[in-house]
Amino acid sequence: MRIEYLHASKFGNGARVAEEFKNVMAARGVTVNVRHIRKAKPTDLPTADLYVFSSPGRLGRPIRGMLRFLDKVALPAGARYALLTTEMTPRPDRNTGRMPTEEEVAKTQRVRPLMNEILDGKGLVKITEERILVADIKGPLEEGWERKVAEFASRLPLLT
Repeated sequence: MRIEYLHASKFGNGARVAEEFKNVMAARGVTVNVRHIRKAKPTDLPTADLYVFSSPGRLGRPIRGMLRFLDKVALPAGARYALLTTEMTPRPDRNTGRMPTEEEVAKTQRVRPLMNEILDGKGLVKITEERILVADIKGPLEEGWERKVAEFASRLPLLT
């Protein structure tokens, strides 16, 4: 199995997640090629069994560079993909101190839905998705993030 992992890490959080994913998959005997989107051509991606796209969230959306990259991605319909994003940890309301519900977070955090919309529109097939929370814009990653990466990897079928 061959996986192409394309990320848009700006402060290094996404790059750390990508390396952890690569190590977890290597232990399963799977080759993962990790590249930043600045070093990849969206119209000329290598053939792979699975494409993993990773973007940090900014103001509840994927960063602009990742949106542009996904708009230009040229993969055959039916190609499989997964999403592994880094998103801000929800914060309590400033006035009430109440933490937002999952439904409230889903209304403002649209990183994965926007990425899925673009990729689904190209006829790609989603396998799974996950988010790793980040305490602040530059990190650190949430406690136990390595376990979440391993769980994400375990949901990927070993395709041949």
